[in-house]
Amino acid sequence: MSNHNFEKETAQARYTGLKIKEGDILEIVVSAFDEIAVKPFNLSTVTSTNITEEESSGTVNIASRYTVSSDGFVVFPVLGKLYCLGMTKLQLKEDIEHRLKVYLTDPIVDIRLVNLNINLIGEVKSPGTKTSTNERINLFQALALAGDMTDAADRTNVKLIRYSEESKKDSVVTLDFSDASIVNSPYYYLQQNDIIYVEPDRNKQIAANNTNPNRTLFWQLITVAVSIAALLVRFTR
Repeated sequence: MSNHNFEKETAQARYTGLKIKEGDILEIVVSAFDEIAVKPFNLSTVTSTNITEEESSGTVNIASRYTVSSDGFVVFPVLGKLYCLGMTKLQLKEDIEHRLKVYLTDPIVDIRLVNLNINLIGEVKSPGTKTSTNERINLFQALALAGDMTDAADRTNVKLIRYSEESKKDSVVTLDFSDASIVNSPYYYLQQNDIIYVEPDRNKQIAANNTNPNRTLFWQLITVAVSIAALLVRFTR
């Protein structure tokens, strides 16, 4: 059996960056050497007198939050409407910094997605929509948000459903959580509104049904509930 350095393999897993989508909430903070000149470019700037000894007389910029509109824009102070649909954070950062150079010297823009939504259904302990404030979330971290898989789960046959803005349809891939190479998968890091469906282990179902015939009806009801949940998630997107 080969040994795997999970920390190294995880670090090497492909991560191309999230594409900004409608409804995303972006935290955008502008900073520059001139603290006075930068104030108009942050939605919320407050003065505090009781922070820390180091900051007791300073000005603190509260992270400004912007919601991406249905037509792909955010409305930014001074700069106005900025189109960002389909852009990565880096692309939007560079665009805003370029525009700010008309007003500021060496502006720095920090952007963070604060509402990454992942839908976990099927054989997980706490199914439903989970929101992560960490935009770089991987499969195992998402699974942890749902309390891990149930004992009846098939860890070798997990479906990841991802909607494509380009093709306007879903793509479905099958993932094996028992395979160490999953950390090298291009699907290892999740994107906004991904759906993870953990299928039941059919062999465990058969064994359980042989022990208790009433479990056949139980699994039929579970299948119907999962199907309804998947439809609700899709229509509320």
